[in-house]
Amino acid sequence: MRPTRALLLAAGRGERMRPLTDTMPKPLLPVGGKPLIVWHLEKLAAAGVREVAINTSWRGDALRAALGDGAAYGVAIRWFDEGPEPLETAGGIRNALALFGGEPFAVVNGDVWTDLPLPPPVPAPGRLAHLVLVPNPLQHPNGDFAIECGELRLTGPLRHTFAGIATYHPALFERLAPGRRPLKPLLDRAAHAGLATAELYGGQWVDVGTPERLAQLAASLA
Repeated sequence: MRPTRALLLAAGRGERMRPLTDTMPKPLLPVGGKPLIVWHLEKLAAAGVREVAINTSWRGDALRAALGDGAAYGVAIRWFDEGPEPLETAGGIRNALALFGGEPFAVVNGDVWTDLPLPPPVPAPGRLAHLVLVPNPLQHPNGDFAIECGELRLTGPLRHTFAGIATYHPALFERLAPGRRPLKPLLDRAAHAGLATAELYGGQWVDVGTPERLAQLAASLA
C-alpha cells in the first residue's frame, strides 16, 4: 500500500551549493530540463498522490511562484512557511502534520534525485517508519543505518546511507514539541524499539549537495 499524501522538504538554505543558491532555492535548480523538485512532483502524481505539502524558508517566494497550487503537476500543493530559520527536518514535518489527517505519509528531500518510484510503501502495521537506504556515496562513506531482515538497525556489519526518502506514521511525531527539531533522534529511537523497517535501493540516487554533483547529474541525464 502506498500513501496518498506527501511532504517535500524544501526549506534548506543550500550553503554548499552557493553561489547557485544565493538567488534560487536548491529544489528549483534545473537538471535534465526541469527543477529538481518537479521530478518528485511528477512521480508522486503519477503514483496517485494528490496532496503534497512543501515546507519553505529561504526563497520560499520563488518556490511558490514557480509551482503555484500544483495543478500544473496534477497535485494540490499546501505551503508551510517556516520563517527565516528552518525548523529542521522533524520540526518541519511536525509543522505540516495537520495535512495528513492521521494517515501515513511520504517525505522526500527536495534536493535529491533518484529513479526510485515514489512514494515508498507505508509502514507495516504497528510500525512508525519505513526508510529507503542507498549504498554509501563517496561523501558519506560510513552510512547511517543497517538493515537486518528488513528491519532498520542502528548498527550492523554493513551500514547504508539514508536516502532522504521515507514514509512515516504521524504517531512518530505526536509527542514532539513545536520548534526546531532534528529527525535522527526519532529514527534512532524507532529503530532501537523495533518500530522501523527499511529497504536498500540499488538504482540511481544523488544527493545534489554541491555544484559539482549537480553538474555530474546533469551530464548523466543529458
